[in-house]
Order: sequence, then structure tokens, then C-alpha cells
Amino acid sequence: MLFCASSCNWGKASEAIAENGKKEIVKPKPIPEKKVSVIDTADYNKRMLALANNDTSGRWPVKKIPYPLPGAILPYNRIIAYYGNLYSKRMGILGELPRDEMIKKLQSEVAKWQAADSTVKAIPALHYIAITAQGAPGKANLHRMRMPFKQIDTIIKWAKPINALVFLDVQVGHSTVKNEVASLEPYLKLPNVHLGIDPEFSLKNGEIPGTKIGTFTSDDINDAIDILADLVRKNKLTPKVLVVHRFTQGMVTGYKNIKKVPEVQVVMNMDGFGDKVLKKSTYKSYIFREPVQFTGFKLFYKNDIKKNWTMYTPEELVKFTPKPIYIQYQ
Repeated sequence: MLFCASSCNWGKASEAIAENGKKEIVKPKPIPEKKVSVIDTADYNKRMLALANNDTSGRWPVKKIPYPLPGAILPYNRIIAYYGNLYSKRMGILGELPRDEMIKKLQSEVAKWQAADSTVKAIPALHYIAITAQGAPGKANLHRMRMPFKQIDTIIKWAKPINALVFLDVQVGHSTVKNEVASLEPYLKLPNVHLGIDPEFSLKNGEIPGTKIGTFTSDDINDAIDILADLVRKNKLTPKVLVVHRFTQGMVTGYKNIKKVPEVQVVMNMDGFGDKVLKKSTYKSYIFREPVQFTGFKLFYKNDIKKNWTMYTPEELVKFTPKPIYIQYQ
């Protein structure tokens, strides 16, 4: 029997004393190599440069952002999402059409985007409004309503056969990002579930949602990032995507202070409707000029075609600078 003469270090040769009192050399046990999965940084940089689409302002691609953890969705995929709520046919295409018809239409849009830009894989997503702002104060006096978890279960069930991502969207009303996002943690722990937060319905001074456009500070957004990053670390997940809606200057303040972490990929989503000139101007004013990380663009099947307007096509949007990597249909 051998005993260590001192603290054993199994990575190096060490002396040990045998029962006969003689020293013997104990051969080191091999230390297994850790398999560290890392992203291809050269490929990542190339893709980010392509998304910047020849920007000459120096804003894009955004500087000083840490590389994401392995398994990141962006910039390797373009997310094509259907948005809505199962209680309402007015809140978006997700709740307006029967499931099978909606899924078929979504897959058709994914195919169009894939054809418009073959360099980035187009993937489907269901973006479900899990917490909706309310005109009435409700039991909690917070002017928001949390949807029953069974509805979230339904969306996750719908997403599975088409391998779609799921986004849970939050309208806080008079509540806070921290409290409302925390209520969704059981779902955000799942690998394919991501988050959207909507400052339009964050009313900090007691106004009724819908009577005024609300706002998020960088601290509000960072609360969501902190929660997501913590879930990624604790559950050994791939990075989460956080979509932040925006269509006015005041909806997001302090954009330079929004955290950039390897666990969370932030998309600033241009969320307004109107004619093409107005939408492009809005994108340039609030998304292009105040860079965070990635960009998104929202398309409205009904509101973007009023007054003889026409909706942007995928071929038109991939010419934008930067190119949006998240596309949402309402």
C-alpha cells in the first residue's frame, strides 16, 4: 500500500513511501483535457460586418461588445416572428388566425426571408404577449394582466413541431420589469424561450396605459438582462435573446448604459407603423443612431397598408443599414 509523503498532486510525478520504507515514484495520472467550446471569432466578426451593410458612420458593427457564449442564435440566424395574444384577434397575427393557418403563413414568410438573404438562415418564432397592460387597475392595482401559464404552454406546444423559438413579451403597466420578468422565470429557464419587453406600456407617473407612450431607462432594461444572464449561468444555457421595442426617442433613455454580456443578445426592435418613408426615418433616428447590439423591424399586416401604403418586403429590408436580424409581424 502506498501513502502520500505530502499533499498529493496527481498531475505531477510524486514520491510515495511504500510499506517497506523505500521511496517509490508514483506515475502521474493523466489529467483529462477540458473540452471548451468556443465560437469562431473570425466568422462571427465577418457576419457582424455583413449585418452592418457598409455603414460609414462608425456606429456599426457596435464596438466593445463581448463575444457571445457558444450556441448563440445571432448573428447566425434571422428570426422571423409572429406576434400576438390568444385572447385577442386585434393584438396580432398570432391570435388572429387559427393555429394551422397561422403556422403555414409564418413558414411562408420564413421562406421569403431565406430567399431574400441566403447568407443568413431564417428561422421561425412565436412572440407571445404573456403580460398585457390594462386600462383597468386590476386586483394588484398595477394596470397589467398576467396571462395564465396554460396559454404559454400552448404556445410552446405549437412551436415544437416547426422548431420555432418562443418569445414571452412583457407590458409592465405600473409594475416593474424586474417583478414581471421574474414571474416568467420558470419558462425563461427553457432553452428555446426568450424575452421581449415593451416600454410603450411602462407608465412611471401613474398615467393609464394607452393614454401616453411609456418609457424604459437603461436600468429597466438592465434588470431584464441581469435576470436572463443569471438564468443562463445557473442553468448552463446558450445565450438568451432580449427584444426591446422602440419607435420614439423617449421610449428608451440611456442607451449607452445598456449592459453587453456574453449571456444575452439585445435586439432594439423598430416597432412603429406607417408609410415606408416614416418607418425608415424612425429606424434611422432611433435604431441606427443609438446602437446597442442587434436591430429588429416590425411589420404590420393591416396598419402598414392603410392610406394606400405598402408594407416593406424582405428584399427591401435587407438593404437597410444595419440589416435587421429580427423581423416581427403583427
